[in-house]
Order: sequence, then C-alpha cells, then structure tokens
Amino acid sequence: MATGFFKTDKVTNEPILSYAPGTPERAEVLEAYKHLWNSEMEVPLYIGGNEIFTGKTKLITPPHDHKHVVGSFQKASKEHVQQAIDAALAARDEWAAMPWQDRVSIFLKAADLLSGPYRARMNAATMIGQSKTVFQAEIDAVAELADFWRFNAQYLQRIYSEQPASSKEVWNRMEYRALEGFIYAVTPFNFTSIAGNLPTSPAMAGNVVVWKPSSTSMYSAKLIMEILMEAGLPDGVINMVSGSASMITEVILESPHFSGIHFTGSTDVFQYLWKKVGENIAKYRSYPRIVGETGGKDFVWMYKDADPIVVATALTRGAFEYQGQKCSAASRAYIPKSRWDAVFETLKKQVESIKMGAPDDMSNFETAVISEGAFNKITGYIDDAKKDTDAEVIIGGNYDKSVGYFIEPTVILAKNPHYITMEEELFGPVLTIYVYDDADWKESLTILDGTSPYALTGAIFAKDRYVIDYASKKLENAAGNFYINDKPTGAVVNQQPFGGARGSGTNDKAGSMWNLIRWMSVRSIKENFNPPIDYRYPFMDKE
Repeated sequence: MATGFFKTDKVTNEPILSYAPGTPERAEVLEAYKHLWNSEMEVPLYIGGNEIFTGKTKLITPPHDHKHVVGSFQKASKEHVQQAIDAALAARDEWAAMPWQDRVSIFLKAADLLSGPYRARMNAATMIGQSKTVFQAEIDAVAELADFWRFNAQYLQRIYSEQPASSKEVWNRMEYRALEGFIYAVTPFNFTSIAGNLPTSPAMAGNVVVWKPSSTSMYSAKLIMEILMEAGLPDGVINMVSGSASMITEVILESPHFSGIHFTGSTDVFQYLWKKVGENIAKYRSYPRIVGETGGKDFVWMYKDADPIVVATALTRGAFEYQGQKCSAASRAYIPKSRWDAVFETLKKQVESIKMGAPDDMSNFETAVISEGAFNKITGYIDDAKKDTDAEVIIGGNYDKSVGYFIEPTVILAKNPHYITMEEELFGPVLTIYVYDDADWKESLTILDGTSPYALTGAIFAKDRYVIDYASKKLENAAGNFYINDKPTGAVVNQQPFGGARGSGTNDKAGSMWNLIRWMSVRSIKENFNPPIDYRYPFMDKE
C-alpha cells in the first residue's frame, strides 16, 4: 500500500581514512589482516540463500606470498549453475514487485555495514586476496563500493521521478519495470567495488542476478555476499557461482530467460560474449542488454609549457599504483623533447624510490601482480623490450616470482610511436614513453588518437588554453574519461562517471543514472478520463 513519496537523504562521498601511523584505523586493519592471514576461509557458492559446498575446490593464495594458503573456494558444476538460474527466476516476481524504497534500503544498510563494522575486514581481505596496499583497498573496497550503493539509490529515485507530460483529460505515466528473466554479472579481480556494483546495480532496479566473480578475488567476494545477506537481501536475488568461466557462461547463455550481461574484463572475452549472445538471439524471450567495460591503453600527453614535476608525478601515480592493474592506469605517454630531460630526472628519482613488498608493510607503495599468468605475460614484454632495437628499458625491468609475483615499476622508452607496448594492453607496472619533437605536437595527437583500439581514460597536461582546447577536441573520442592536468586514474562515483568506448566498452558509465537505466524496461501508460463515444471526427461534419 502506497503511503507516501519517499526520498533518500542527500548523499555525499564516503570519507577516505588516512591509515597514518597512530590512527585507530591503522591498528584495526593490521589486526584484521593478521587474523585473516592466520586462518583459512572457505568460500561457498551462494544459491537461493544457501551456502553450497561442492567438494571440488581451488586454493586461495595471496599474490605476494603464493605459497601461503588463506582459504579455498568451491567450483560449480553445470547443475549448480542451472540451480542458480532457477533460484533467481523463483525470486524474480516478488523482488520486482517490492516497493523501490524497500529494495534500496537493503543497499543503504549494506553501505553502512561496509563503511562501519566490516571496514577493516573488507580492506584486509582485499589487501590479502588482491594484493592491494591499504590506501588502494580503502579507496576501492570501502569508499567506492559504499558510494555505488548509496548513489545508485539516489539515481533510482531520480529515474522513477522522470514522468511524461499529460494533456487535458489524460494522465500519462511511465513505469520502470525490471527486465524479464535474469542478469549475468561477470566481475574482475582488480576492483572489489566493481565486483560489488555489477550484480547489485541491476538488483536495485528489481532484477535478479547470477554473479560470477573472478577466481582471483574470491576472498573479498565472500564478504560482499555476507554484507548483503546481513543487510536483508532476500534469498535468490543474487546468486554467486564460481569455477570454470567458460562452462558457467555456456549454461547462462543457453537459457531462454537470459536478459542481460553486466561485464567488466578483457575486450576479447566481451567480444566473445557478444558474439555468443548474437548466435543465440532467437532463443531469448527478449533482446538482452549488453553492458561492458573492457580494456584500456590509457595515455598521458604533455605540451611543452606543462610543469615536468607535475607530469612526472602523474606518471608515477597513474602508472604504478596497484601495480598498473587498473583499467585506467597510465600505460603510454607522449613527452615533448624540450621537456624530456626534466621529466625523466623526476620520474627516475620517484620510481627508483618506490618500495615494493607485502601490503601489511605500509611503507610499500607497490605489491605483487595478481597471478603467475599475469607475471609471465608482463615480464615477456619487458624481456622483449630489452632486446628490441625500437625500445629501451630506462627504469626498472627486474622481477622475481620466488615468493610473490613481484615486478619492478618499469619504464620503456620507445623510438617508434607504434612500438608494441605503446599499443597493446599489458595490465601491469610498465609505462612506455615516446618523445616527440616540440614542433610536431599536433601530429603527436593524431598519432595518439590512432594508435590504440581502446578509448577508456586519458590525460593532457598544458597551460596554454588554446592548446588545451585543441587537444580536447582532437581527442574527443580517444577517452570516455578525460583529464586535464591530472592523472588518468581515480574516478569518483557521482563526480566522474566511469566508462569508455571503442574497444573499451559500451560507455554506460558506472556510477551514474545512465548505467542504472539500462536495467529497466519502460512501460508507457495512458489513462483517458473522458473517452470518446463516437468514432466520427469533427472534420467529417456536413457544412
């Protein structure tokens, strides 16, 4: 029964704690880290509100100490995936019919649980399982995820309030329905906030979800489910399955009730999923929504009047925070010849001062890359650059996987602007720089725009406003998130909605109403208060 028009309070971004020496949050997170490090966590499947233990498991080992076991997660069979689909469909009608304010209250409570009693545990789990420093964990696993849940509630209210005009004797309304069927959420290892947002944003709009987290982020995925269940999420609304990605996807895409995919991951995988959806299109009850954020080859471009220290600092932070494993990480840079020596001097000094090691040592700026596969791929590019005549490793270049998957922050100087590491996504702590002649600054922008198939993030540094205006227009389609005199990482919910185009995704902007509206099917309703009683129109009357 409707009793009022409900509004959420005005939302502000979750404050980021400092974890400076002597602060209570520092002691809390280190205690939580120690506890989790010295225990083993079993991660079940979550199907219809039940914890399922399949008997087939995979160990969870921290990337920075891959011989240390902190737990295991269950591997689903085809039958388990079908059970998850069935559980979602069984929950669908009641969940979709629930008043929107009751749905969002669950996620508002989840945000308060996350930023309150779960804060230290979630940060510690992300530090251990995904090898993030405490600051990288804090801005991601707590602040950004809490922001997603709170702001999405506000966006939903805004969408529902958008209504059409009505004319005399007619009342027009718009009804924002959940999609028929279920949503498939596929999430990556590198952001706990993305893992929490991709299944919950469709759910907030009344959809039910089958969620497959990355096998290298299962530690924090379990805590996300615990928080949602404690917040009151009904059984079957979000079902978490893990194991073989190809098998899970095969079962999902064969279901006639599949109604959409919310994806973050590699471009190749997303293109494969899109192709399979196309091949199966005739069997679906409705045309599925396909929303994805994929790869990036993110750039920094410098004009000759920019401050070399500012640019070097943006490169250090943009390229090497979280070991370059952000889809927004600075991966290629274009520096004018007249400023190169000054940029290189500061960059070399900063990068060589970076301390690398386990995340519970808070003096470390960098930790390990996520897996042996990632380690081998990234170091292969570094080894090739050491041999190639078109490139030179000028900073770093060393690596060691005996204890953890550690790769030094590495800078490659490319003599050819189309050298392979200027074009291909590496997803690691490797930055490639091309030095251009000052007079060719416009040509360098043309090269930049045409070099990569991606268009996720990018940054330009300049003081001359004519140059800023020219570069901004020239690079209009080169980045979905574009930065002027700032590094290309660190998008904040409700401030810089995130997503790119070209090979970087569908640009549906996580952290905005534009993403949420993709999970709705709109019904227009016209109610006539005075319907006609004669089929004839006035123009038909006799003179």
